[in-house]
Amino acid sequence: MNTDQQNKLTVTPQGEREILSERIFDAPRERVFATYIDPELIPQWWGRRVDTTVVEHMEPVTGGDWRYRCESPDGTIVFRGTFREVTAPERIVQTFEWDGMPGYVSVDDAVFEDLGDGRTRLVITSTFFAAEERDGMLEAGMEKGFGETLDRLEELLTA
Repeated sequence: MNTDQQNKLTVTPQGEREILSERIFDAPRERVFATYIDPELIPQWWGRRVDTTVVEHMEPVTGGDWRYRCESPDGTIVFRGTFREVTAPERIVQTFEWDGMPGYVSVDDAVFEDLGDGRTRLVITSTFFAAEERDGMLEAGMEKGFGETLDRLEELLTA
């Protein structure tokens, strides 16, 4: 079993336009993957604790689209994208755009690695069009919000 520190999100800028995010979950890969793409479960873990997430549309297949609406104390935020690849239970490649920066689309490549002993490493490489977009995402608090989101995913997986 991992310690809390080992189960925390690490976020590392890579090159000029990428962010590498890693997190280990104390759950089997098939379960982590299935929970990650289940539109019924997304509202239970996606977003910060103060947010209420509504899945407006989600078709988790290659070529399918997704759209989430998050209600927060600060207002409503909409996130959307397209699944470029869904290969269960190993990989999801999808675009990511939020309404606060329309037209700025990143690509997230999520790899679900089976570590054995019922543990899974999630590695996400987020690629941005320009270094300024990547840096803006980091400065906007992406690490804190995404860390809280993945903490909530871990709680759901181990409940």
